[in-house]
Amino acid sequence: MIGKLNHVAIAVPDLAKAAAIYRDALGAKISAAVPQAEHGVTTVFVTLPNTKIELIAPLGDNSPIAKFLKRNPDGGMHHVCYEVPDIRAARDALKAAGARILGDGEPKIGAHGKPVLFLHPKDFAGTLVELEQA
Repeated sequence: MIGKLNHVAIAVPDLAKAAAIYRDALGAKISAAVPQAEHGVTTVFVTLPNTKIELIAPLGDNSPIAKFLKRNPDGGMHHVCYEVPDIRAARDALKAAGARILGDGEPKIGAHGKPVLFLHPKDFAGTLVELEQA
């Protein structure tokens, strides 16, 4: 079911500062900041040869990232994203195995314009998992 690692997401309190660290200190290629209103975040992608780092910052008062940053004011690793060939089939198999799908269980369009779902961290060794349609 699980495919390649698409990205690792890091929640940050200051998106411009975090992007500058990756660009200036590490020499990474950085995307433009893109608001993702449906998910309550603004994203910047750091492109690496084998995957991406997603820097995420709160967008709006009800952002789930704002809650995360309240508990972790310096930021930190938020989730990992794996590609799956068929997101609905993956969802159905995971639900049948007892995994909890966050939200209403229906895929939403993610930052790459593809359907995504999030899996409860308590079901995956304490890690929030995002699945993205490959």
